[in-house]
Amino acid sequence: MSLTSEDLVNIRRDLHKIPELALKEKQTHEYLIGKINSFPQDFLEIKEVPELPTAILVRVNGSDPKRNIGYRADMDALPVTESNDLEYRSQHPGIMHACGHDLHMTVALGLLSYFSEHQPKDNLVFFFQPAEESESGGRQAYDLGIFSGNFKIDEFYGLHDNADLATGIIGCRNGTLFAGTSEVNVTIHGMSGHAAYPHKANDAVIIAANFINQVQTIISRSIDPTKCGVITFGKLEAGTIRNVIAGKARIEGTIRGLTQDMIEFIKQRIVDVAKGLELSFNATIDVEFNQGGYYPVENDPDLTKQFIDYMQQADGVKFQETRPAMTGEDFGYLLSKIPGTMFWLGVASPGALHSADFLPHEEAIIDGVNAIKGFLEYRMNE
Repeated sequence: MSLTSEDLVNIRRDLHKIPELALKEKQTHEYLIGKINSFPQDFLEIKEVPELPTAILVRVNGSDPKRNIGYRADMDALPVTESNDLEYRSQHPGIMHACGHDLHMTVALGLLSYFSEHQPKDNLVFFFQPAEESESGGRQAYDLGIFSGNFKIDEFYGLHDNADLATGIIGCRNGTLFAGTSEVNVTIHGMSGHAAYPHKANDAVIIAANFINQVQTIISRSIDPTKCGVITFGKLEAGTIRNVIAGKARIEGTIRGLTQDMIEFIKQRIVDVAKGLELSFNATIDVEFNQGGYYPVENDPDLTKQFIDYMQQADGVKFQETRPAMTGEDFGYLLSKIPGTMFWLGVASPGALHSADFLPHEEAIIDGVNAIKGFLEYRMNE
């Protein structure tokens, strides 16, 4: 018998108790395998990945397949100490499912449970993915070639819960849903010296201040105002004591853009600014970027139109077209390789995503399962 709404809530609470960080999802992996093995196995084929040992792939063999449809659910949690006083609060100190991946996995199990008993027409491939929050688990999986043979995926779908949408609402848009993100690390090499003799030193703090100010003009003066980009520097370290001029400074930040072209443009302009300041201050500035797999989540136009058309007319589904968000998601890397669609599931949490008081409404779980199940069956008949 397919999982009931009560079953799904209990599963989500079980998973909420055992959050684990990227690539360490061993307990989560064992819990998921236990649940998957409890489903009817007539149509199921399970694949594990030694090189990515917490990942799980499950293929549901279709009755008359024309395509392999992929569905992804991320598994990892965040280094956040939960503030919710719940019977099922996190049992792992300093770690919490503050982004709702426990709910993502639960929805996927609900879908898998249903299709294990109701054979789909097309093949379905469920991907329980480790390391979304860091380490680019989606990119690692793709680069390992795990989506091949029986587990080749022709089109990919996945959800993310949304604290600001009403419970159970499906939100989506054509084009970019989430921004791409890239880390940027800048090391400035000047020359230290006595605070009383600045002319005998090369002040890395002054260079850092100029660098930050000039880089911020990239957004205001180099980018079309109708397009989006963000540069934020959240960390600056320099110096050891107040009366010694710092000879070295390190700046750490993030770049976000709604297209990969935008991210590449911002990267190049940052390098240009660094080169100019090297000449101006006779210093050396090293700039490093690390994007990993956090590409913009750019939804496939045709598949997303079908998805939206279905959700807008389906009985019992509440749909809302949403605006792009500047949050990042490594599903963007998978969508850069395989066409597909990412969408929101409203959970109306009083606390924001990534916050210690994030608390999704669990009624959204069954709403998500029903809406996605309906879409997949609709898509398989196209």
